[in-house]
Amino acid sequence: MRRILLIGVMFLVIGISQIIGENKKQLPKGFVYLKNIIPNAVVDIKYYSDENFIGKRIEGYEGNKGILTQEAAGALIKVQSELKKNNMGIKIFDAYRPQRAVNHFLKWASNFNDKKMKSNYYPNVNKSDLVKEGYVSKKSSHSRGSTVDITIVNLLTGQELDMGSRYDLFDVKSHVNFKKLKSQQKANRIVLNKVMKKNGFKSYSKEWWHFTLVNEPFKDKYFDFIVK
Repeated sequence: MRRILLIGVMFLVIGISQIIGENKKQLPKGFVYLKNIIPNAVVDIKYYSDENFIGKRIEGYEGNKGILTQEAAGALIKVQSELKKNNMGIKIFDAYRPQRAVNHFLKWASNFNDKKMKSNYYPNVNKSDLVKEGYVSKKSSHSRGSTVDITIVNLLTGQELDMGSRYDLFDVKSHVNFKKLKSQQKANRIVLNKVMKKNGFKSYSKEWWHFTLVNEPFKDKYFDFIVK
């Protein structure tokens, strides 16, 4: 019996070592998988699917994996812990983003004939103005590894809180200070903004879901490793 237990422990140790080894091989030093750090976080990476403003999987995304720097992930642990007190939790739409994905966005933005997702994601903005308006750019803070696109879910029902606009809607409705919201939508945005800022993140004025760690470790470095 003792021999069986020892063999079981040995295989468990080997298994954990393999997982750690795989993480080290796949991720640059200083990066972690969110699911390894916050197992109960909901990860729904939209750019790994066709549910995004381009309408197909984005280059550089080969798995539904949320990846962040250790520092940003550590701050999100505190966010999750605080929200959980009220039966709420975090849902991640995007985290680290490869530079090749940003390039994909730019290439798409320059093709004015492709407007198949316009009605869902940028109904009131001309596609030719997406770069000028700051919705698409040559560089993204996501590629530095400490920016996350996030919302709040009800842990009891799994439902996202109503924030007044869908994720990645390129419109004034998505701006943090948009005034024409229902009272509950406004309250939900306040909760998200407050808990993120309390734990070291700053917001982006045009996207209620977008937060960057204030003390990010790679302020001037843009990564291009694949999300997988």
